[in-house]
Amino acid sequence: MASEGCGCGRRGFLDRRATLAGFVCVALGATAARAEAALSPAQAVDESFMRLALAEAAKADFPFGAVIVRDGRIAATGRNMGVRKNDPTAHGEMVAIHDFLARHPADRLKGATIYTTGEPCPMCMGAILWCGFGRLVYAASIAELSTRIGQIMTTSEQLAQATPFEKIEITGGVLAKDALALFR
Repeated sequence: MASEGCGCGRRGFLDRRATLAGFVCVALGATAARAEAALSPAQAVDESFMRLALAEAAKADFPFGAVIVRDGRIAATGRNMGVRKNDPTAHGEMVAIHDFLARHPADRLKGATIYTTGEPCPMCMGAILWCGFGRLVYAASIAELSTRIGQIMTTSEQLAQATPFEKIEITGGVLAKDALALFR
């Protein structure tokens, strides 16, 4: 293809966009540091559930996976299926939520924990808040992901703070290096 290698095609556009996003993150570093300081510490079980989310991500169209945990048990899993389903909204979190809802009533999401290999985008974080999850645990942050793939530079913490009707505990950075390693 003529556009390969010249930075003109879609891949070149995404590479330039990821680079630009990285520069923006550096420029806004103080803001990101304040937001991350508000995150809750990891719990003992977080790594084991995150490893399951990483296993889902390894099978995904793009390396994003999610696991929903209710009462200490896995209630649903999901992985990015955007290409397979020809659906740009089929992110790991959305697929996991739909998997859960296919087998459980919606009110069972209240207070559940969702583990995801990447900090949720605004679409997914909105769904997480609307579903009433009690806790979100993610591996790689938006800032970290933006060095590998294009991201909307709005953090889950920012969206949670803008949602006064729902409270959610957020923990970030659990096995982040493992999640980032999936982007080859």
